[in-house]
Amino acid sequence: MNATPVPTPVAATRRPLIRMRNLRKVYRQRGQEFLAVSDVTLDIGEGDMVSLVGPSGCGKSTLLKILAGLHGHDGGTLEVGGGSDFNPGRDVGMVFQQPLLLKWRTILDNVLLPADILGLPRKAARQRALGLLDMVGLGGFADKMPYELSGGMQQRAAIARALIHDPKLVLMDEPFGALDALTREKMNLEMLRIWEQTHKTFVVVTHSIQEAVFLGSRCAVLTAGPARMADTFAIALEEPAPPAGEDHGGLRRVRGPHLSPARGGVGIRPRRWRRRPDSPAGVDPRSSAPRHPAASPVA
Repeated sequence: MNATPVPTPVAATRRPLIRMRNLRKVYRQRGQEFLAVSDVTLDIGEGDMVSLVGPSGCGKSTLLKILAGLHGHDGGTLEVGGGSDFNPGRDVGMVFQQPLLLKWRTILDNVLLPADILGLPRKAARQRALGLLDMVGLGGFADKMPYELSGGMQQRAAIARALIHDPKLVLMDEPFGALDALTREKMNLEMLRIWEQTHKTFVVVTHSIQEAVFLGSRCAVLTAGPARMADTFAIALEEPAPPAGEDHGGLRRVRGPHLSPARGGVGIRPRRWRRRPDSPAGVDPRSSAPRHPAASPVA
């Protein structure tokens, strides 16, 4: 029986910042080898918001660590920086599942931590930190301590910290996984706003299919470990994406993203829309402008 070929990934919608070709990662411990990433091929364009989704333990976090320069790879090729000088210590921002704020530093000083480590001019960094706090809705909390903020507010501070040194690439490892459902939905909206304001390249790891489709201009789906690329596709949704059950130009979202059989055992079909009987006739739902203009639906 012939093996099902791995689909060719969707090309990056902009000039690639990251090119991965047949990337492979092996962990070695006590004379044994563990294959964590088997074969990943993916382009990520400058300014893209790419969602990375897959089963637990499939190697998503390992892939982020390779992109961050924390781990090397054992096979294939990886190009980061789009041909320009790229320093992971300077050009990568990281947001973790927990905010990891230092409890003895104020929110402003926590945001300034990467700038302090990199030795950036303090006065300019402080002005940028205050601007970032305003951008994430924490303008009045610069002098507060972490324990005085809610979980969602602390995570917003962590996002500001990841942006303080003006990185080219922002990596987010399940950043909202520890938040309650309502706060998580609010943070998803905040992330879209921040992405649109900063024009940074974001790679977001998530277990939530809804979150992956809602946030991403493109989505990459990994198989169960060792990670292989199951599928990649562009996402074009209406802007703004309405909450379930609400109207949008005569359209009503009837279901969210769907799990469906696919090569590698994992697949996602985009949201389906159904025209309401009382909506204007002759309007094609597909004619609406996509939320991400650079992305286009993929057959």
